[in-house]
Amino acid sequence: MQTSQKHQTRVNIHRLYHQPVKDVDQFCLPHIQILENNACSDIGSQGPSVSYQAYNDQIFTLESSTAAASFVAYDSPSAISVSSSRSPFSPQGSQSWMSDPHHSPDNTHGSPISGSSVVDDSNGLKHKLRELEVSLLGPESDIIDSCNCCFTSGAHQAASMAGLNHEQLVDMIPRLDLKEVLIACGQALYDNDKSRVAGLMHVLEKMVSVSGEPLQRLGAYVLEGLRARLESSGSNIYKALKCQEPTSSELMSYMHILFRICPYWKFAYTSANAVIKEVMEYEQRIHIIDFQIAQGTQWMYLIAALSKRPGGPPFIRVTGIDDSQSNHARGGGLSIVGQKLSEFAKSYNVPFEFHDTSVSTSEIQVQNLNIRPGEALAVNFPYVLHHMPDESVTISNHRDRLLRLVKSLSPKVVTLVEQESNTNTSPFFSRYIETLEYYTAMFESIDVACPRDDKQRISAEQHCVARDIVNMIACEGQERVERHELLGKWRSRFMMAGFSPYPLSSLVTSAVRDMLKEYNNNYRVVEREGSLYLGWINRAMATSSAWR
Repeated sequence: MQTSQKHQTRVNIHRLYHQPVKDVDQFCLPHIQILENNACSDIGSQGPSVSYQAYNDQIFTLESSTAAASFVAYDSPSAISVSSSRSPFSPQGSQSWMSDPHHSPDNTHGSPISGSSVVDDSNGLKHKLRELEVSLLGPESDIIDSCNCCFTSGAHQAASMAGLNHEQLVDMIPRLDLKEVLIACGQALYDNDKSRVAGLMHVLEKMVSVSGEPLQRLGAYVLEGLRARLESSGSNIYKALKCQEPTSSELMSYMHILFRICPYWKFAYTSANAVIKEVMEYEQRIHIIDFQIAQGTQWMYLIAALSKRPGGPPFIRVTGIDDSQSNHARGGGLSIVGQKLSEFAKSYNVPFEFHDTSVSTSEIQVQNLNIRPGEALAVNFPYVLHHMPDESVTISNHRDRLLRLVKSLSPKVVTLVEQESNTNTSPFFSRYIETLEYYTAMFESIDVACPRDDKQRISAEQHCVARDIVNMIACEGQERVERHELLGKWRSRFMMAGFSPYPLSSLVTSAVRDMLKEYNNNYRVVEREGSLYLGWINRAMATSSAWR
């Protein structure tokens, strides 16, 4: 009997993301038809081509600057990812971080680039704060290292350009490595050598392109971040980007393109839903609090799966917290999401209720969440906690405050999905190199699914990815809202808030592996210490974990 039930559970979880298209599509918001992984070329390139309008011609110009014809391109799509030997996706024979028993891959005490720790630790106060942070949060995960080993050699080679003047650099463009120029430019800005930065940025303009290879595309957006930081206008540019968003329908289509060609959001939905379904197997009344509900599509899959439960479906109540980008994309508030989910649940004969909190994540209080006795509670954090300012930004520390608040609700399970990147408290140059590595891998993963000259893909990258890159490079303090942490740090935060890990079962792993069959075979999933890592080649991109 147990074997039969286990088999049935496996089948149900497998079906969680393999419902017939018509079951979900007819209830989805415009442009969200997420069950088909069509080639990007099917989207066509005749749609609106939306470019950034110049905020300041000298600061923000994201027009496509074609690379010089004689430029020797950085043309190894996997070179950056493969050399990261400390990832759970690395081959056994590579140089291993395990040779250093004291190495803590989440530890941001020094720079991830060899030889830069002297510069990073020159500020004694930051050094002491880092020590305090480590002592409070404890040693971090030994699973994954997002240190930027692949850019280490580039950092040393970039130093060789230090003695070259502007004219010499321009003459050398056909022989320059874009990776080295990007690194040299970041180092010069970190050293506050504005004259040298200006010369290097002039060189970068001739080497980057929003329709080029992955590193060229990334370089175009990094260049704008560097310009903004140099002019101390990062916050203004970031705010300007928010003001210059495309129309609701255009933004929705751009978000849909990335959703369809990359598995990052499906990874979040699939793993979280599989865990919640497993934990709530015998509950009759379920309350789900989603701290970034977006278009609500995730819960359609879960509703469909729970409708088939032996003995009848449970009562499901969803509380949604909105974000400004999703609100703009859908063209209205969460009442739109609530209506769609209610209609979908009704079609499956699932008793359902939707609650709109009408407050932002950082302002949430217990009274906003409409907690009721007798309901089993699940809380979902999909790529949202890294936006919460922590103790390094404000004494309010909304990041940990929110975790303590959620713990006080006694949830049956909390699901967390976050980018596996280390940009929160790292010094600028360390954060800059980490951003280069992480987003090079992301642009590579997009590159295999879309033609480089596809206008829709270009617009999707500009409006859904570029702002984050500019923010991480150009902004500091409260203006920098992109503050990623590695799983080891999240683990410390959750445990300090009173949570204990809920190890993900093999059924959850199987559900994610089945989902990934729709995508390029360079995507990998690895289970370590009860959590899942989604990787592109040898680079960990996102993690999924559960807590109770």
